[in-house]
Amino acid sequence: MNARQGFIGQSVVRREDARFLTGNGQYTDDITLHGQTHGYFLRSPHAHARITRLDTAAAAKAPGVLGIYTGEHFKAIGGLPCGWLINNIDGTPMKEPKHPVLADGKVRYVGDRVALIVAETLEQAKAAAALVEVEYETLPAVIDIANVAATGANVHDEAPGNRCYQWQIGDAAGVAEAFKGAAHVTTLTFRNNRLAPNAIEPRAANASWNPSDDSYTLYVANQNPHVERLLMCAFVLGIPEHKMRVVAPDVGGGFGSKIFLYGEETALVWASKQIRRPIKWTADRSEAFLSDAHGRDHLTTAQLALDKDGKFLAFKVDTTANLGAYLSTFASAVPTILYATLLAGQYATPKIVCTVTSVFTNTSPVDAYRGAGRPEATYTVERIVETAARELGIDPAELRRRNFIKTFPYATPVGLTYDTGDYEATMKRAIELADVAGFEARRKASETKGLKRGLGYSAYIEACGIAPSSVAGALGARAGLFEAGEVRVHPTGKVTVFTGSHSHGQGHETTFAQVVADKLGIPLEDITIEHGDTGKVLFGMGTYGSRSLAVGGTAIVKALDKVIAKGKKIAAHLMEAADTDVVFENGVFKVEGTDKSVPFASVSLTAYVPHNFPHDKLEPGLNENAFYDPSNFTYPAGTYICEVEVDPATGVVRVDRFTACDDFGNVINPMIVEGQVHGGLAQGIGQALREDCVYDPESGQLLTGSYMDYAMPRADDFCQFTVETVKGTPCTHNPLGVKGCGEAGAIGSPPALINAVCHALSIKDMPMPASPHNVWKAIQAAKH
Repeated sequence: MNARQGFIGQSVVRREDARFLTGNGQYTDDITLHGQTHGYFLRSPHAHARITRLDTAAAAKAPGVLGIYTGEHFKAIGGLPCGWLINNIDGTPMKEPKHPVLADGKVRYVGDRVALIVAETLEQAKAAAALVEVEYETLPAVIDIANVAATGANVHDEAPGNRCYQWQIGDAAGVAEAFKGAAHVTTLTFRNNRLAPNAIEPRAANASWNPSDDSYTLYVANQNPHVERLLMCAFVLGIPEHKMRVVAPDVGGGFGSKIFLYGEETALVWASKQIRRPIKWTADRSEAFLSDAHGRDHLTTAQLALDKDGKFLAFKVDTTANLGAYLSTFASAVPTILYATLLAGQYATPKIVCTVTSVFTNTSPVDAYRGAGRPEATYTVERIVETAARELGIDPAELRRRNFIKTFPYATPVGLTYDTGDYEATMKRAIELADVAGFEARRKASETKGLKRGLGYSAYIEACGIAPSSVAGALGARAGLFEAGEVRVHPTGKVTVFTGSHSHGQGHETTFAQVVADKLGIPLEDITIEHGDTGKVLFGMGTYGSRSLAVGGTAIVKALDKVIAKGKKIAAHLMEAADTDVVFENGVFKVEGTDKSVPFASVSLTAYVPHNFPHDKLEPGLNENAFYDPSNFTYPAGTYICEVEVDPATGVVRVDRFTACDDFGNVINPMIVEGQVHGGLAQGIGQALREDCVYDPESGQLLTGSYMDYAMPRADDFCQFTVETVKGTPCTHNPLGVKGCGEAGAIGSPPALINAVCHALSIKDMPMPASPHNVWKAIQAAKH
């Protein structure tokens, strides 16, 4: 593509795909270091138990064993930190029990790390693990979040009753008063089902220690290497930060599960110095099911008060959130700051209050999973709005329209300020694309086949570009949420960009290059994007919360602005003009109103030949960096419409049509955006239709610990999606006008599907997932 045509808004083919499709990607497990050894973690078979005896003597003598490490070795070492402080309603801080690297006298979930065995080969490490003798005193397991005090047991002695915190946002008194005058109140109680992340690449790490300078290198499948390094060095191992290099090479998906600092890589880093050789560990899929941070797992009661005309008066939400056995890195923020602040949805509800009680259980830790709190909020809002519409006999689209926010900026009752939006536009277009007008005819056709057909809406909004630091800090964040970018222009005019964002499937090497090419007027081929290496890039916060382009991309744009500003001064000297008269367009510096011009490559070369420009006023080189901390979140929004057929004899749900209409602001690469939405829809529909992490309520054993039991969606679970991005409302506070798209599909789709099932069966609620068994049970219950 000619650079002068512009790259913004073009469906440029992903540059990174060539290496992935030809098997030339390099993932953590592909890296083999000199003297490579292998680690294996012995894990707890019990959900809750005291370790009464742990004998590693026989295992230590096994062939190839280089070291065996237990909680005793880490007693003096800090626990894995939680990055967000949440206070109780009374202002006291949350309970924050130590999260040990390896179990310290007690195990708290099936899969908890008991020992690390290091050997020459993985097979030898596994064989030695079988020789480790462990005796346990089993304790009652706390599993059911609806009644965490039922067994009388505490997961942590520091958290009586297993409560981590009880937190509230909104106007409780105002909500109570509004409910008194309501003409109608809709109430729903439901569970947002627990999910395993299931990235295609499991977690992996390869740690080494260099005796020559007492430094460490960690290769790790991770979404934010700088944060990984900071947390591990400063809060756990006490390693000077400049003595640790963290590299996240190609990463095969994350969905949030690779944001966090885990005990596995932390133990490997520490042990690599003990044996003076590198140690590699890669989770197998069974380990991943047991030990990856899970997502969702809320139990919620919601009440919506409406007046006689269907206008929303107040919204009351009470949620119990499962944190699992320990506080993971961002666990405390997900069911509070990232959830309750989005409960206004797209609606001008005057009064809202949300109370969240977060509890510890003897299950794997729970943290961010694609959407992280926003899917749970949207599900709560869109399920109760649809239910209210059905109860009142009002068309669901019409009820939403009566309550849409129409003027911006809009300050919600739960702490956010939406800068811009047009919810009517996405609703209108979605209805057209979904052919809602033809639904009745399709329903009658389904009835002739003995099938039930339903249609469900979801009008979602999310807060993306996770930041700004000032707001996040006031809400308990223990780190900044800025992003960094560096633009290095080489003498020949080629460009290397270093970004603190991390790509693990998002296509940054393409979209970031498009932004740079468009700004500088140079070919894409002249641009390289570097990320994922703390030894190369400026301190950045990584990728999550659909923040890469809005925050990371803006940091790059600001660095580019500095490059262009300096280039104008050099060009002014070359053209014997004032720099204020120089403009930069399509890769060329020009003196306005004249025919004088200098191409970008000439200016870049001059920048490295100081005697050709006034070096007494300008430094040589053309290399600039910038940090960007936004003033607000971004707020993508849209309307999703799902149409299903249900077989009442078997409970099988078939997704017949799915329409997604989104407002993402300005779009850099429409093809990549559509791909992101498709992926999100697959995960959201997977949650609504198939997936569910289930623990035995007595033993705490994970019953869905493999693909034989955990129902991942398959291709034939989906229809052909109709996806469209409307000409949106650009974000008002970043120069690209972008909002973020990576999580939208997973946020908007679950309530749309469940609303459709409820409509088809004329029932008030359908628990997720809408599996054949669950649907059949709901059908039978409705008969009585």
